[in-house]
Parts: sequence; C-alpha cells; structure tokens
Amino acid sequence: MNKTRIVLGIEYDGSGFSGWQWQSRQRSIQQTLEQALSKVANHPVMVLCAGRTDAGVHAIEQVVHFDTGSERDLHAWILGGNSNLPDDVKITWAKKAVGDFHARYSAIARFYRYVILNRPVKSALLRKQVTWCYNPLNEQKMHEAAQHLIGQHDFSSFRAQGCQSKSPCRTMYFIDVYRKEDKVIIDISANAFLHHMVRNIAGALMDIGMGKQPVEWMQHLLEVKSRKLGGITAPPDGLYLGAVYYPDYSGIAKHPVFDKLPVDAKRFD
Repeated sequence: MNKTRIVLGIEYDGSGFSGWQWQSRQRSIQQTLEQALSKVANHPVMVLCAGRTDAGVHAIEQVVHFDTGSERDLHAWILGGNSNLPDDVKITWAKKAVGDFHARYSAIARFYRYVILNRPVKSALLRKQVTWCYNPLNEQKMHEAAQHLIGQHDFSSFRAQGCQSKSPCRTMYFIDVYRKEDKVIIDISANAFLHHMVRNIAGALMDIGMGKQPVEWMQHLLEVKSRKLGGITAPPDGLYLGAVYYPDYSGIAKHPVFDKLPVDAKRFD
C-alpha cells in the first residue's frame, strides 16, 4: 500500500497536559492528537513532532507529520481532526510532505517565546499563560546579558540534568529581551534546544533583571558548564513554541521572525 506523508501545524494550551510525549497514566498532546487523527484515517496514526514540549508549555505552531494509506482531502484532516480534538488542541493547517521531509530532522531552526508578567499582582486571566514576577525587571540588562549566548556554545549550564541529548552544544541564532507594557518578553531562536534550556536561560535572565546577578554572569555560566551553578529553572507557564523554520523546498511558510537569522543559518535552503 502506498503511503502519503501529511504535515500539520498544531497549536495548543499546554496547561492541561503532562507534555508532548505519551505518558502511561497522564494526558499528553501526542496521545490526544494521535487518537483524533486515527479516527479520521480509520487506522492507527503515529505522529512525530518538531520539538517535544514539557508539561505546561504551549505551542503557537508545533509542526508534526504522520504517514497514512488513507486517501483524504487535506481539509478533511483539519476538519475531521479538530472535530475529534478537545478545545485546548487544534490543527491550524495541513499539507502533503515534499521529498523526504521530516518534522524534526528537516528543521533548520526553532523559535520560542517566554512571557513574564512583571507587575505587583498576579493575573486572574493569564495565570497559566504567563510567568509572574513581582520584582521589577530591568529588560535592558537582561537583553545585554542574553547577547553572550549568541553563536555556537556548550550550554551545559542551561541543560536539565536528565537531558538525553548526546551533545550539550547548540547554535543560538538570536535572543531578544524587550518590554510590552507590563510584560517582559524573551524571543529566542536556535538550531535546536536542550531539555529545559529555554526555561533555564529565562531563570538566569530574571536573576539578572532583578539585580541579583551582574550582566557578566551569563558569560560566566557558559564558561563553567555546570547546571548546579546555573540558577533557577523558570516555570513552564510563560513558554511557547512559536514557530519552526524549514528549507524552502518543504513549502512550509517561513515565520517572519526567522528573517533575523544569520546568513549561514539559511545555507540549507
């Protein structure tokens, strides 16, 4: 039987999930999505994603693919899938894969956004969508410190102890810290990320923003290569997988944020 590879864009509110990956007795995004798509395909479906997110982490656009022998209109995967999905997970687009496309291995870069509500009072409406920090944050110092991370580095100081990646080295393309009213936002892009890497970077930047550590501390953390010296792991609530960048041949629209990538990051196009 000839099989077709389907690629989907997925958004989800991660606050009600144990994370992306299947868990034996807990609700996961992968399980929820596979069960919904299996009903549309009329056979068991296994999806592979661009990046596994932790419990409580959200996605503006996660990218997944799956193989199927069932003939369906692309719109049917969206409508049928969404009719079987809960309100906190939705399929936003669908397309047929080109060539040997793989949601994870074909990706050139990932983009994450971390949102901090920086005011004296917690939010009743955004309590699971932002991380709250009541101490005033100096976003200019946070941005200055973050620039030490750009380039290829050993990110051991920002790697969870249980991380299963074979190498702690990653290439950071850009990281911007800025304020929008009472929110401090961290935009970060790299070729790939280690387990808890974004949350550990956010925790270190918050310490710098509160004045607990100097701007130069970020460079020091890169040099010592020790998670034990790397500060707190920020909560998952404010973290979003924002977009994934693929080569042009894939036909997947490039998010405008990736226009900031250095030229050498686009050499795979």
